[in-house]
Amino acid sequence: SYTKFLKPLVISNIKFIATTYTLQMASIAAAEGVPAPYNSTVATRLGRRRIPIHTTFYWDHKVDILFRCWPGDSVGMYVVALMLVFTMAVLVEWLSFTKIVKLKPGGSNDIVGGLLKTGLYGVRSGLSYLVMLAVMSFNGGVFIVAIGGHVIGFLIFGTRAFRTPLPDSSNNKPLDLRVR
Repeated sequence: SYTKFLKPLVISNIKFIATTYTLQMASIAAAEGVPAPYNSTVATRLGRRRIPIHTTFYWDHKVDILFRCWPGDSVGMYVVALMLVFTMAVLVEWLSFTKIVKLKPGGSNDIVGGLLKTGLYGVRSGLSYLVMLAVMSFNGGVFIVAIGGHVIGFLIFGTRAFRTPLPDSSNNKPLDLRVR
């Protein structure tokens, strides 16, 4: 008999609390100038500084990439940041296709070679994550240079477009230089 009486009372109290909380949060957000959730930018506070968090691509040079306050408001530093993201993307592709460490099966340096390859894999993974975090700034310029860096890196290191052809090792006959 108590449940029939308490159940509607508890449900109505939960609805009241949820509605009150939602209205309070909306009024606090409005008082702080936080845009509505459907907007592409949400502002949050970090200490005394308001940080815009973008949820869609934007095209301004005033952006924080990887570190707080970097590159800042300067167009020149924004260009430097774009070059850094491009270079990191090219390096990721180079590390994906490089054959710096060559392991011969049954060789005496299998452990050292394996550790070197593992270290290069770790560096490549770290650079990949840094490029990903830079793209997560939702800046259109950063996105374009990251994709461009990966494409150019793949073109140079992943295709045969810029590789020097290796001599044909199947034909080991000496050249016939006799005049006939």
